[in-house]
Amino acid sequence: MSFDAFAEFRMDGHKVLITGGAQNIGAGIAKTLSGAGAKVMIADLNGEKAAETAAAIAAETGNDCRGMACDVTDLAAIEATVAATAAAFGGISTLVNNVGWGGRQPDPAAIPEEEFVRSYKLNTISAYRMSMACLPYLEKAKNGSITNSGSFSSAVPAYDILPYATAKAALNQMMVSLAHLLNKRVRVNSVLIGTVITEGYASAGITPEMQERMMHPDNLTGRPGRPQDIANAMLWLCSPAAAWVSGQTINIHGGGGVTRLFGE
Repeated sequence: MSFDAFAEFRMDGHKVLITGGAQNIGAGIAKTLSGAGAKVMIADLNGEKAAETAAAIAAETGNDCRGMACDVTDLAAIEATVAATAAAFGGISTLVNNVGWGGRQPDPAAIPEEEFVRSYKLNTISAYRMSMACLPYLEKAKNGSITNSGSFSSAVPAYDILPYATAKAALNQMMVSLAHLLNKRVRVNSVLIGTVITEGYASAGITPEMQERMMHPDNLTGRPGRPQDIANAMLWLCSPAAAWVSGQTINIHGGGGVTRLFGE
């Protein structure tokens, strides 16, 4: 029998819950994990889009993929989503806290306090609440893991997205602390994501002109990222191939540099 170098990257038997997976990077992660053999539940604020994306993924991969509505800033919605996922799949082994968003705020003096609070609830507290709701299932699973979609903006000057970057920086601290608190029970990691051009940029106030500048990023690969670049890293971290990896932030940003992409 020949040696299969990719065997430990398989996700057969894994039961995945991914937030914000209806489109963009999240949809790419959901498709990749499903393609590796996992059962996947996509939880998204847009339940109709989540179901549509899940159906398309299931048709392509041949594996069980479902979608449902979930407002991750609502604790009752989180608990209902976790319960529904566990009931559908017979448990949860893998949580991907992918949801996150932040609008452009070019004038730091004009950012209202409420904007920081909203960003923290969406990008940080939601990941904590979802992690705690899934924990009883993750602890029972083989290779139980939590992986967060972080942001490169959390580790460099944030320029025009200060509330978002600040909340994502808090997510980094939460990740490493949870990894130590849950040691030997559940692995916890984060991917710091660089510039990935998706359809979601327009809703964040990033104009076509800004996106054009982002197509020529100051990084070592000379190109912006693709959702698949992030999905590949997520597959590794969620799979048994990363069984000895916890408490880590993995930079996936093309060797990113610090450039003010949004203009002065």
